[in-house]
Amino acid sequence: MRDGEFELNDSRFWQAPAGNGPRTLSVTFERQMFHAAEARDSALRFLAGSQNGREPALSVRVVEATQLVVSELVTNAIKYGSGPVELSLVLAEDTLSVTVRDGETTLPRRQPADPRRVGQHGLEIVAALSRDLDVQREPTGKRITARIPLDDSVRAGCQMVQPGERPMPR
Repeated sequence: MRDGEFELNDSRFWQAPAGNGPRTLSVTFERQMFHAAEARDSALRFLAGSQNGREPALSVRVVEATQLVVSELVTNAIKYGSGPVELSLVLAEDTLSVTVRDGETTLPRRQPADPRRVGQHGLEIVAALSRDLDVQREPTGKRITARIPLDDSVRAGCQMVQPGERPMPR
């Protein structure tokens, strides 16, 4: 194991040592052995640990948005993905990036808004809470990254980037 890596309940965690650069957490877990609640708890612990000495402190909106984005993306990976699931959080100066990878190559599609539709609103929720949403196919599956702004500005949603496109900041 490398420095900062540990295992807990059949999941492998890695957290970058504290320093002046971006703070990082990476968790890899087996879909059948993990629940979205555990992913939310990991994100909350990461954010709480990132608060030490941080000025200004992360807002309640950022913390709650992060937990909801993690929950939606991990739930989709568990429900529709294949193979192990990796959750990565990167806290930089003005953005928190939440990335989820799994082994399924089928990319999710954001559905048009329909208040009568039951379910399948996860990407709508993630997009509404994020500066941008990047969905990419990879050789071993797919990667979905949501970037949450750390300022308290409220956005009316974000641009969803499909494979081959580059995310555009709002």
